[in-house]
Amino acid sequence: MLPEKELARRDPKLAALIAQVGPFTVRAAGLVRPFHALAESIAYQQLSGKAAATIFGRVRALYPRRKWLAPELVLATSDENLRGAGLSRNKVAAIKDLAAKTLDGTVPRAAALGTMSDEEIIARLTTVRGIGRWTVEMLLLFDLGRLDVWPVDDYGVRKGYARIFGKKEVPAPKELLAIGERWRPYRSLAAWYFWRALELPNE
Repeated sequence: MLPEKELARRDPKLAALIAQVGPFTVRAAGLVRPFHALAESIAYQQLSGKAAATIFGRVRALYPRRKWLAPELVLATSDENLRGAGLSRNKVAAIKDLAAKTLDGTVPRAAALGTMSDEEIIARLTTVRGIGRWTVEMLLLFDLGRLDVWPVDDYGVRKGYARIFGKKEVPAPKELLAIGERWRPYRSLAAWYFWRALELPNE
């Protein structure tokens, strides 16, 4: 049975949302490059998508012959050049820490990620400066295609849940953590549908 059908079978309100939104469209990336993906996530933190895309584009332009960022090249780049691309001091420090931890093996290679549990990946990657649990959860869900990620700190997920279930108050992360147990092992899908719920017109 498809995960969407299983969720719909368990929960009539989710069933109605799934019918309205359509199939779950997230698929694992063919080849995940953890360093590049996480560097992009750092660049995007606390910025609008358009501004972040411009800055990350400038960072990539520092390495014109490369399709993907390489940790050894980033470490060899001066802070001034990275700042010139638009990164804040904190983001430069975070991306350089990410590069160093990629080279020393703290950040697993793509092949190793496939053998690790979600919590093992979160534990390893959150040792990097500037990378918190939410950032790793987005990597797990959208890049690795893991089906049971439950980002309870994401306000959009909490707000989407409140909207679909007719709650006046947005649940606290701890409350939503307990609520999410009913949707294991497909909590990624529940989160994705709650994000989509916020895009639907108000009734």
